[in-house]
Amino acid sequence: MKTIRAVIVDDEPLARRGIRQLLAPHQDIEVAAEARNGKEAVRLLTALAPVDLVFLDVQMPELDGFAVLRQLDGEHLPAVIFVTAYDTFAVRAFETHALDYLVKPVLEERFETALERARERLLSKQALEISRKLSGLLSTDAFSAPQPLAQPDIVQRLVIASNGGHLIVDVGEVEWIEAEDYYAAIHIGRRRHLIRESLTSLEARLDPSQFVRIHRSVLVNLAHAREIRSPLIGQATLVLRDGAKLPLSRRRRAQVAAAIRRFAG
Repeated sequence: MKTIRAVIVDDEPLARRGIRQLLAPHQDIEVAAEARNGKEAVRLLTALAPVDLVFLDVQMPELDGFAVLRQLDGEHLPAVIFVTAYDTFAVRAFETHALDYLVKPVLEERFETALERARERLLSKQALEISRKLSGLLSTDAFSAPQPLAQPDIVQRLVIASNGGHLIVDVGEVEWIEAEDYYAAIHIGRRRHLIRESLTSLEARLDPSQFVRIHRSVLVNLAHAREIRSPLIGQATLVLRDGAKLPLSRRRRAQVAAAIRRFAG
């Protein structure tokens, strides 16, 4: 069995961990390295060459995914699976040029499909052909740094995997959400549901006038907020209508208070 050397490039630690977890059952994949940004990716991919496969985040500060590829040897580009939080411009562009992509949150079934395609290409003559094609595209305007990409659509419902099926909930029912490893825990009344998505990714899909980050690991639906408590000593808290007390970052206190006033007004 041929070992496929892979590199994971993403500026979100939870996203990198998620890809690594999805790769764990595949014994033919060796994760050679992880990169936290575009500059680190260029350095690692050059030092570790040849690399067979790279999972490459499209949107990264300073040096995005396309810029990373432009700085590599165009004749020996690895197979690339792009990872993006956006399913508009970018996805259409990838499909047009027959390149693989994954949309965050990455679903296991879609991941398996993309990985199997990559295997097939690497084991056939397609690998060199795809590399040359990608190199040619990067030299044109086809993949200029995306224009900016359109922001993801604001969702009104969330789909949550539950007991072998799927639960559909209106976002208005969601009281608060907390980060839990690569997952987000969604609180609805006394129920708690896990969704395979980072808190940052989920926050980008929710109405920012209604859902506000009150702590690095907590996102709250302001419709369920009741009061802010700021003791002279100890942790400030946001109290919800059901009495739940959530940690409120002191540096976010003024911002959250203003958001509550706007939402109520």
